[in-house]
Amino acid sequence: MSPVPLPLLLLALLPSAACYSVFIDGSAGTTGLQVRERLAGRADLTVIEPPASLRKDPATRRAFLNKADAAILCLPDSASREAARWLDEDGNAGTVLVDASTAFRTDPSFAYGLPELSPAHREKLRTSTRISNPGCYPTGFISLLAPLVAGGLVPPSLPATVNAVSGYSGGGKPLIQLYEGGEECEPYGAYGFELSHKHMPEMALYAGLEREPLFQPAVGNFPQGMLVNVPLHYSQLAPGVTGARLAECLQQHYEGEPFVSVSAANSKSSFERGAFLRPDSLANTNKLELFVNHNDDNGLVVLTARLDNLGKGASGAAVQNLNLALGLDETAGLL
Repeated sequence: MSPVPLPLLLLALLPSAACYSVFIDGSAGTTGLQVRERLAGRADLTVIEPPASLRKDPATRRAFLNKADAAILCLPDSASREAARWLDEDGNAGTVLVDASTAFRTDPSFAYGLPELSPAHREKLRTSTRISNPGCYPTGFISLLAPLVAGGLVPPSLPATVNAVSGYSGGGKPLIQLYEGGEECEPYGAYGFELSHKHMPEMALYAGLEREPLFQPAVGNFPQGMLVNVPLHYSQLAPGVTGARLAECLQQHYEGEPFVSVSAANSKSSFERGAFLRPDSLANTNKLELFVNHNDDNGLVVLTARLDNLGKGASGAAVQNLNLALGLDETAGLL
């Protein structure tokens, strides 16, 4: 008698359950660890995982992907493409796959995992088995621009500029170790000077813009959090549109959303000492806050999104999309 392959033996030892089984491929990474925390203690889900020694074994990963009702991929792009191909080759089109990499974000065969785009988009996520999680910076940018472009307040031809800063956890374990290892680190560092950041196609596509934005990201000396700023001249808006009208449009679009809030135009109630907007106030949450600050006399407006780069910008969004795709409470496991 031939010996039973180890991956199949491991699967046979897993407990059966009436709830959905979820496999986190890449569970030891920064995003994967936070996904695991958000799923811990859920009565409607069971996380299945191989021994740590077999985490990266291809045969084991493939077996667990095929066993699970749903999988969240927290992997590099190439490994995500490989995992998706395995499911397709094995005929598991019904397995829910939520990919947190950039591999499929502009792929029309994957639903884009930002349910707040529209009621129709949320419904699409409820019926999809292939979902691409948004990037952290794009989540802020698209959430600000998409409703305004769709509402005719901002033209699709807008040459958008994005200035943003993220906590150092956005760079994964290497950057975390650098900042937390006692080495001398810059307190704030701008990057992306090649002007070809991988998020730019995604930003333009889902914001409804005809061209990619001029994107200037930065990293700050704090672990989690993010600010995404989009400055605009009134001359770039539709005729007669002011900052107050932009805020009104965003408030109407996101009314009733469990995780998105829009402050009143020019409100400084969330600012430190009435002047400073902290990037890390939403750490460990799935919340997204939007702000519109404008000066009618000068014809200027700045749109700002604040979120946790590992929350609504990564692991929180992955869990939200998982909940939707499995027909569960969309807010389960999320703050």
